[in-house]
Amino acid sequence: MRNIFFLLFIVIPALEIVVLVLSGKAIGVWPTFALIVATGIIGAFLAKKQGLYTLQRAKDEWMNGRIPSDALLDGICILVGGTLLLTPGFITDTAGFILLLPFAREKMKPWLVRLFKWMFYTKTWIYIRK
Repeated sequence: MRNIFFLLFIVIPALEIVVLVLSGKAIGVWPTFALIVATGIIGAFLAKKQGLYTLQRAKDEWMNGRIPSDALLDGICILVGGTLLLTPGFITDTAGFILLLPFAREKMKPWLVRLFKWMFYTKTWIYIRK
């Protein structure tokens, strides 16, 4: 767990800075800035569109008496992907776009199911009780 936090808060932002500086040198500061803003706008649009579609699909499954587990896993991937796209940087944007692709989400779902089962069986859930 400690390594994950180190990776998320130290290594990835440092790599993002390196990529942004190299991009600024290669194509210029303003084109780099424009790319960052454009990926944020496009990412927000895609995440909203796919999120609403997934929400409707989950609602339809509930209405038909089924648990919308597939739609919920899609929703988790879309939420994380949209958040990554709103974070400035090319590495996080690439990861965010990958999570918004339906065929990539299909590859991620078995891994997420195993992760959630492991968290359930090892009782590593973190929750706040009021």
